[in-house]
Amino acid sequence: MRAQPKASHFIDGEYVEDAAGTVIESIYPATGEVIARLYAATPAIVEKAIAAAKRAQPEWAAMSPTARGRILKRAAEIMRERNRELSELETLDTGKPIQETIVADPTSGADSFEFFGGIAPAALNGDYIPLGGDFAYTKRVPLGVCVGIGAWNYPQQIACWKGAPALVAGNSMVFKPSENTPLGALKIAEILIEAGLPKGLYNVVQGDRSTGPLLVNHPDVAKVSLTGSVPTGRKVYEAAAAGLRHVTMELGGKSPLIVFDDADLESAIGGAMLGNFYSTGQVCSNGTRVFVQKKIKQSFLARLKERTDAIVIGDPMDEATQLGPMVSTAQRDKVFSYIEKGKSEGARLVTGGGIPNNVSAEGTYIQPTVFADVTDEMTIAREEIFGPVMCVLDFDDEAEVVARANATEFGLSAGVFTADLTRAHRVVDRLEAGTLWINTYNLCPIEIPFGGSKQSGFGRENSAEALKHYTELKTVYVGMGPVEAPY
Repeated sequence: MRAQPKASHFIDGEYVEDAAGTVIESIYPATGEVIARLYAATPAIVEKAIAAAKRAQPEWAAMSPTARGRILKRAAEIMRERNRELSELETLDTGKPIQETIVADPTSGADSFEFFGGIAPAALNGDYIPLGGDFAYTKRVPLGVCVGIGAWNYPQQIACWKGAPALVAGNSMVFKPSENTPLGALKIAEILIEAGLPKGLYNVVQGDRSTGPLLVNHPDVAKVSLTGSVPTGRKVYEAAAAGLRHVTMELGGKSPLIVFDDADLESAIGGAMLGNFYSTGQVCSNGTRVFVQKKIKQSFLARLKERTDAIVIGDPMDEATQLGPMVSTAQRDKVFSYIEKGKSEGARLVTGGGIPNNVSAEGTYIQPTVFADVTDEMTIAREEIFGPVMCVLDFDDEAEVVARANATEFGLSAGVFTADLTRAHRVVDRLEAGTLWINTYNLCPIEIPFGGSKQSGFGRENSAEALKHYTELKTVYVGMGPVEAPY
């Protein structure tokens, strides 16, 4: 095994094991090789983690935001120093090419620690409210113990995106990574301790579907932040609501990407490919419904096929590889079932749809796939596939495409490609989504809020906005004179 950690869980500043838990095998998707074997958290492990978080949080909250931020900024420096090592681990964990992880995964996590560490002294300030002789003031206070539940597509990034705002705001966190990608979060926890984070404030517990409820339903938990699917979100939200816990939900999508006939063709195709094939299509914000205006449909498809067929598929540890395997056999099988539905419902397969012939038979590879002549009622146009499958639909005019783009339960993201910036701003104003792009796609720097609307969730990650979801407002009225009463 190539990536066996010291133990399965990281609690109160050290690795902890409990072999009574269900075995979790970490499988390298490129070869099918078991690279680590861990144990899911037992109830005793969950109790230990939450108890540590509860004990450590008050003293941490009493520190100044500047002091807390200093530790996070040191963690960012360590992550950048070890970017290659962390990126290789992320590739083993997910199957994503090293070409991608080395620029998009640990670096994004480091950006998060640096950003929140830097803005905390100003972003956590309250307000002074003059009331004549009296006055009032507000202050932002931490919630307490926060639970983070991660997804398997960006495990290190998500561990940091949730941990950074929670910690700098004065909370503690218990983070559960996906059972498919259990390794990266443990390294994040190690680095935080090395950077000076007091023990007990950032804990990692492994687990499966049975572990989440133990965390979400715990009476000492004040906040739950989930990245996952809509069905999972509904279950977690229902459980959290029973305890009136704060919740942030970053869920799935079926996002529209609209290409008008005046768009720069190469840029639009590049945006569509990034919005469908990056991370082997396993990105929640992907623009998987690509609406192309009819005048340029044929030229768009012809060039798209050329560029898609040139994608380099292979060993994820080879820096020349541009597309790696799916995260698991189960996920690949799910994607193949959608490809078959697309064919059976009348979509035209432009390219892909099978298994590459130059890769390990034990790997979970799939060709980048493009369907054309897709209509709104087809299954592949309505349901989130979460794989490298692009659906190209055509349209006549602006009013039509906006109405069709909004005809979905999802509202995570959307994109518009056009040379007419007046139209671009008009269209994004009418699109029902939380995160939108004009003439680019899927760029998510830490400085901007990220999140969705409708069934794609609520709350925001990143930017100063995220701190509002890890704090609550305390209002203090100060009386400066005698109290008058009618009795």
